[in-house]
Amino acid sequence: MTPGDKQKKKKSAVPFENREKIIGRLESEGVCFIDSGRVYIQDGASIGAGTLIYPDVYIEGDVTIGTDCIIEANVMIRDAVLGDGVTVKMCCYITESRIGSRTVIGPFAHLRPGTELMEGVKIGNFVETKKSKIEEGSKVNHLTYIGDSEIGKNVNVGAGTITCNYDGVHKHKTVIGDRVFIGSDTQLVAPVTIGSDALIGAGSTITRDVDSNALAVSRTRQTNYPERGFRSRKHRKEK
Repeated sequence: MTPGDKQKKKKSAVPFENREKIIGRLESEGVCFIDSGRVYIQDGASIGAGTLIYPDVYIEGDVTIGTDCIIEANVMIRDAVLGDGVTVKMCCYITESRIGSRTVIGPFAHLRPGTELMEGVKIGNFVETKKSKIEEGSKVNHLTYIGDSEIGKNVNVGAGTITCNYDGVHKHKTVIGDRVFIGSDTQLVAPVTIGSDALIGAGSTITRDVDSNALAVSRTRQTNYPERGFRSRKHRKEK
């Protein structure tokens, strides 16, 4: 083991050295802690006055957090920039991302490297983003994966939506215009572009571009079969 390797090992073993001194400095600058003994912040973090930090929060690397933010419990933030008035709800993981003012994230959201959220965006529970830009006022609230995407302003992305960005060899891009409504349980198979003001019907798999102000639906027609329900199946099994 080289001296450099020993130094790296020592550094990784004490990732939050001088934690109490750092927190004391932040408190003097107007940052509020519910329980400062259960917060872990590396030196160099910049946090604005009026920001409230809950217990069990970890802030690592090059992090800037604006004024009047709320960082709830069990949150990890690494190498990220958060604007003013941002709320990060419980159990979120944020790394190498830029977050605009007055955004709301979580709970249970994962913002991976290359995520850029503009002002007033909402990222909800069990949402994952990667290498994507989401413009002002857009909402991605439930059980959704957004990867390698550009999403316009005031877009609503329904629950269970997936940008299918990987074909097994290459990553591809999804582009969504302004004011688009994506119905729940939609798969957007990249590369694909959805024009502004388009409406995507719930349960669709979109493989071709959608024009602006168009309705796109991709599902087979529902067929109901009489006397084929659960009771009928159970009766046949008993015979």
